[in-house]
Amino acid sequence: MAWLAPADRGPPSVVTVGYGSGAMPEIVVVAAHPALEHSRVTRALMQAAARVGGATSGLAAGTRVAVRDLYALYPDYFIDIAAEQAALAEAGLVVWLQPIHWYSMPPLLKLWLDEVFTFGWAYGPGGTALRGKDLWLVASTGGPEASYHPAGYNRYFFDAYLPPYEQTARLAGMRWLPPLVLHGAHRTGDAEVAAHAQLFADRLQSWPHWPELADLEPDSACDVPADARPALAPD
Repeated sequence: MAWLAPADRGPPSVVTVGYGSGAMPEIVVVAAHPALEHSRVTRALMQAAARVGGATSGLAAGTRVAVRDLYALYPDYFIDIAAEQAALAEAGLVVWLQPIHWYSMPPLLKLWLDEVFTFGWAYGPGGTALRGKDLWLVASTGGPEASYHPAGYNRYFFDAYLPPYEQTARLAGMRWLPPLVLHGAHRTGDAEVAAHAQLFADRLQSWPHWPELADLEPDSACDVPADARPALAPD
């Protein structure tokens, strides 16, 4: 196990755990929480993911998990695009682990998406690097589940906020997996957080052998024409 992290963030920024050496991870957990030192849920899930690689029961030989803490890796917001693309290239499952911020992603995860999922790499002509992989959103909300209702203060069911995530997966030719969401994170008891973290670990450990995936059709990529992006004029 190798890790890098500022002392005040607690969990490691990069954890590569599992079997063998030198192989790329089969599962990459991209974690984004701008105040991880104040988080119980995201911190617990990151630690659970790290523990999965230390388990031997149920894991196929060669299985590896990498947890990438974006706010520890890139406190200056200067993302190493080549390193991030390399981390994703051989993975079969990409996990976005995040709290919901204003019905969307934390800002560094959005910047990561903007810079890493590039035209010609993740989508568009020649952009097949992510095609056939699985994308799984694992999120927490501050508001309780009842607030995500036409009668609640968030006005819409939580699913109404997911189309941008799902369409991102589709554009890149990835299979969108049913999200794992914990609502009301601020008021969730320690026992429930621990149970949720164990569920997350169990799901990582058993992927891709989830019963519901047997009936989930692979997503076909959206074809983006070459002229969707105008050619840049020479300097």
